[in-house]
Amino acid sequence: MADVLIVGDTERVPELRHEVPLGIPDPFFYAETDGRRIVVIGSMEVPRVEAAKAGLEVHPLEEFGADELLRSGLDTYAFRNALALRVVQGLGVERAVVPRQFPLAVGDELRRAGVELEVDQELFDRRRRAKTDAELDGIRRAQRATEAAMGAALELLRTAEPRNGRLEAEGEELTCELVKERVQAVFLRHGAFSDEPIVSHGPQTAIGHDAGSGPIAPDDVVLLDLYPRDLASACYADMTRTFALGAVPDEIREYHRLCREALEQATAAVRPGADGGQIHRAACTFFAEHGYPTQLTKQEGEVLQDGFYHGLGHGVGLAVHEPPSLGMLGHELVAGDVVTIEPGLYRRGFGGVRIEDLLLVTDDGCEVLTDFPYDLEVAR
Repeated sequence: MADVLIVGDTERVPELRHEVPLGIPDPFFYAETDGRRIVVIGSMEVPRVEAAKAGLEVHPLEEFGADELLRSGLDTYAFRNALALRVVQGLGVERAVVPRQFPLAVGDELRRAGVELEVDQELFDRRRRAKTDAELDGIRRAQRATEAAMGAALELLRTAEPRNGRLEAEGEELTCELVKERVQAVFLRHGAFSDEPIVSHGPQTAIGHDAGSGPIAPDDVVLLDLYPRDLASACYADMTRTFALGAVPDEIREYHRLCREALEQATAAVRPGADGGQIHRAACTFFAEHGYPTQLTKQEGEVLQDGFYHGLGHGVGLAVHEPPSLGMLGHELVAGDVVTIEPGLYRRGFGGVRIEDLLLVTDDGCEVLTDFPYDLEVAR
């Protein structure tokens, strides 16, 4: 069997963070060979990796001639390539499987020296499908942070008061930016962080990943898609809710009703052995029966702007979007998967509704990790 080789840092390479459960910002080497799990890393990080007690054999770069190379006059790029070759040859790795995002420069250098590399992303995805206890704990913490932040945002929307044609909350104009500021503050209090939570309003809500901006009007529809990362584990959660302020348009109310029903149907279908693609297609069929375009019913090459135009869900873990897929190209679900179910309906230029829960696939079904109401109307 081929050895395993990963080169990168644990902040951007989830395959590596799964093996080395620490936040390490600089690239290092991880290998599996002869039954050993080996980390080769800068000496300043050696004590941290050893203290993690993750069953890793840890070696500093100095053991592989890093000092000699630093003094040889090589430029930065040549030094990195030469060091990679020394490490891999020093570990006796002659043939290895690597993840899809393995560095091309390192790969070229190793292959020139006769090291055989094979990309096998499926192998690394399978490793991360069933979460470790620490990862699952991190996902649960991130989900609690998400719910707390969603609650704070909802309270801000609920207490905002109309004044001169706009909404004000606590003496400030109510804007998407203000809601995001409150959301981020709650995330941090719960040991989590998000690069940019989605808080969109009005016609912005019809564009799936529009981050949202500007003042929120008294009769607006507001969509919050929150996906913070737990700082301790680097694991994500993901949840979406849609709220209507003031008078609720009949069209939005119908979108919400159908999304709730689609969510319930899909959740009931989640279990080990279920095909994520079939669950997605069932949701498409449901929406199509109610007159909305979907990925299943659209013409080949047609770009959907309305209806249900995205996948039903995705895996969540060390990346916010990861296998398994619940889309047109779906995966069979296995116990230990953490997935989203997020049906949505939209009309470009008008608005949209999306509802999203987070589920853990269990041995005999699923556990809904999300604990937050679905209410559309914001009670004042």
